[in-house]
Amino acid sequence: MNIDKLLVVSKFAPPRIDARHIFRTQLLDQLREPQHYALALVTGGAGFGKTILLVQRRQELMKAGAEVAWLSLSHDDKHLPNFCAYLFAAFERLGIRIENDMLLEGDSGKSMNSVLAVVADAVARIAKELYLIIDDYHHVEDPWAHKLMQKLLDHCPANLHLIIASRVTPPLGLSRLRVSGQVAEIGFAELPFDVDETRVFFERNLSTMKLSADEVRLIHDLTNGWPASLQLIAVMLKNSPAKRAKLRSFLRKSTDLQAYLAEDVLAYLPPESTAFLETISVCRRFNAELAAFIADNAHAADLIKRAEDENLLIYRVESDDPSPWYRFHPLFGDFLASRLTRRGQPAVEALHRLASRWFAGQELLAEAVHHASLGGDLEFAVDAIEQATPTTWSLGYISPMLHLLEHLPQDTLFAHPRLFFLGCLTYALTARPDQAEQWIEQIRKSDAAKNPAISSQLALVDAAIALQRDDTQRVIDLLKHNAPSDIRFLRYVYWLSALAAAYASVGRYSDARKLLADNPVDAADCDNDMALVAEGTRPLILLIEGNVKEAARLGAPLLARSEAAHGRGSLSANLCAGSLGDAYYELDRLDEARAVLANRTSILRFSSPEVMVHATLCHARLDLLQETPDVALEFLEAHATHFNSIGLDRPLAYMLAEQIRILLIKGDRVRAADLTAYLHQLAALHRNAKGFRAEIPVIAAQAQARLALANCDYGEALDALLAVVQFAEKFGRARLLVMANVLAATALSSLERKEEAAQYLIHALQTGARLGLIRTFLDEGQRVGEMLAHLQNDAGMDSLAAQWLHNLMGRFSPGGPAEQTTSASSYQKKTMPQEVTLTPRELEILGLVSQAMSTKRIALTLNLTPETVKWNVRNILAKLNISSRYDGVTWARQRGLIK
Repeated sequence: MNIDKLLVVSKFAPPRIDARHIFRTQLLDQLREPQHYALALVTGGAGFGKTILLVQRRQELMKAGAEVAWLSLSHDDKHLPNFCAYLFAAFERLGIRIENDMLLEGDSGKSMNSVLAVVADAVARIAKELYLIIDDYHHVEDPWAHKLMQKLLDHCPANLHLIIASRVTPPLGLSRLRVSGQVAEIGFAELPFDVDETRVFFERNLSTMKLSADEVRLIHDLTNGWPASLQLIAVMLKNSPAKRAKLRSFLRKSTDLQAYLAEDVLAYLPPESTAFLETISVCRRFNAELAAFIADNAHAADLIKRAEDENLLIYRVESDDPSPWYRFHPLFGDFLASRLTRRGQPAVEALHRLASRWFAGQELLAEAVHHASLGGDLEFAVDAIEQATPTTWSLGYISPMLHLLEHLPQDTLFAHPRLFFLGCLTYALTARPDQAEQWIEQIRKSDAAKNPAISSQLALVDAAIALQRDDTQRVIDLLKHNAPSDIRFLRYVYWLSALAAAYASVGRYSDARKLLADNPVDAADCDNDMALVAEGTRPLILLIEGNVKEAARLGAPLLARSEAAHGRGSLSANLCAGSLGDAYYELDRLDEARAVLANRTSILRFSSPEVMVHATLCHARLDLLQETPDVALEFLEAHATHFNSIGLDRPLAYMLAEQIRILLIKGDRVRAADLTAYLHQLAALHRNAKGFRAEIPVIAAQAQARLALANCDYGEALDALLAVVQFAEKFGRARLLVMANVLAATALSSLERKEEAAQYLIHALQTGARLGLIRTFLDEGQRVGEMLAHLQNDAGMDSLAAQWLHNLMGRFSPGGPAEQTTSASSYQKKTMPQEVTLTPRELEILGLVSQAMSTKRIALTLNLTPETVKWNVRNILAKLNISSRYDGVTWARQRGLIK
């Protein structure tokens, strides 16, 4: 009987994929690296794209001329006879004939050696690379089947390669293959999409809808890049676009997602495992000891190991603890928690109370308070805080403290001075200075003020409130003579960070740097969240000073450390991101700036005023460049209303000034004049202000200068800019000084005072080159580009400024949002070659470059490798005889080859 006729033919054909699927460039590179590997192993949970990755690898191999056979296994193939029937049929598609009567039954050891001999002999006779791809190998359960695969790996010729995908690591001896470099492995942690891949996925699957960077980042953070959930979201948005506004709640309540998790993730688990996972889902992180305690299960360690081995959407958490910690995938954790509610609210609260006591016993206070609050045991939460030593305080308090403060009666707060004090600190640190100030006054009137442990720290709270009110001069007055607290939480966050930022606000950069240098972070606190906040002050000070190049250099690794240690949504990470995003923007690294700030709404409303200013302005300017002026104006108006409502006049002034700039770009001088008048009223209130508030009159003067330039009143513009220049020079604000010089050069050029204009521009270039300023020039539009073009052969510039000018010239292009005209400038027409033909692929790449895409994102969009993109760009530059890809964009736009 011909057994092949009884087999399901579809198991030998991979699923079809199209352009909607993301080309997994980095993962495919990993599969290609070992040139002569015997095995490529891909392991991961359900819905993580293992099959699609194998299909893409198959396509690559076939294009390269290799012989490839495909085999998809199912639950029916778990026993040896079925497995061998399909395995032998797959080998036959490679030209390796194994007789049907060699099916492994009875004496499997002898049969196995016979099969191996046949396969080895046949493979040796074929002068080609042979690949057998086996998908869903986790269905195989028979030990003899695994032994057969092991023999094939150990003894077959070098031109036979196995590629296996499985939800669990198969019981094969991989150690020898690893030592000899004959195995390529891709695991559960590597399979999820990164943010760029998530973005490209939605660009391909939602052709009629463009998600914003914040929406993409929100989806990515909620899904951790899990491909199956992204597919469900794409289908939902196609069918119900209105649900776009409620992505977070949809994902947690989606019946499709719930069904998928139940049917494809939990379906094969025994009831004990399912019940156990539901129980421990009350914890955001857990280890075996904690799980055993709250689940009352002595086998907790074994159950966790099984879940990890089977890739059940469970991740290890970085920790110094010798006992490994874990967390669930966010959506899987929500799914398990929703199933847990079937047991009733009292049962869920009881589990939280158990978790609270365990965490308290481990002196993990923030989590103890968190679970006590959720368990309704407010008394235990209060006692835990009261009994904790101040040395255990950390930023991890913030979220559980806010939750606790919302539910505790006032009488309870007044009766517990330490809790009350922590509440003041929490409110002060989260942009709620009014509440903090009310409470601190009540503490002063109570007996708690007699407690030296509290009274000695009241100045720090006063300073924190002053910092949130933008009153940096008061911060200096309160803290300059105070010795640093021996409580790390207070020393790092409320003294060191606050005082250093306050010194920078009045131009005392050397004092700020000396303060940080004289009070270094203890080695033991290197990745502590409080210490990272203090370290985050360094790039912020550089940004205030205008040195964006150095701010980005220090800020990038600091943000990476904060995210690795405490998560992307942590306070320390958000504070770092606020500074780094603005630094990236100024450096014209727009994609990176958008990625850093995406889905970080808390930065914009609950940070220090200085961080909020940098983050909101950066966000608005990105909207202007990448969206539309109206989108940017709407964003600025909303935040102007917010800052006005909480009494922050300086951030409000910045929002008004940026609106004025955009309105003038749009040609709306009437509205710009109205806002300028309002800004002058605000400036009059702060005419004699000190610290950060002293910036308000300067912001108004700068806006007045822009309006005067638009009205062709160049003398008035120069008068207004004089105040800006004087302030910038006095307080060392180099970025502001460069902007003032560029605007002054524009006014002088319009007055035909060309030599003076050139001197202002040269001074701006020299400073900009030293500090890394790019967008300060570009954002002033093509008029500035034309003026700079006339300086290209000026002998008055040093070599650094001349090189910086050359760099800037490659970035100016017509048609940007800051343009006042769409005509090409004369210098571009002279330097760009006229008769050059680019290939369709080269034009496609230039089109994506014009959208400010990075090389990696272009590669993902076009299904190319980054090296191929770079090779094409080099060809373009060579053909056009230019040094910048932005020059290429300009050339193509002038000829109507790209939009």
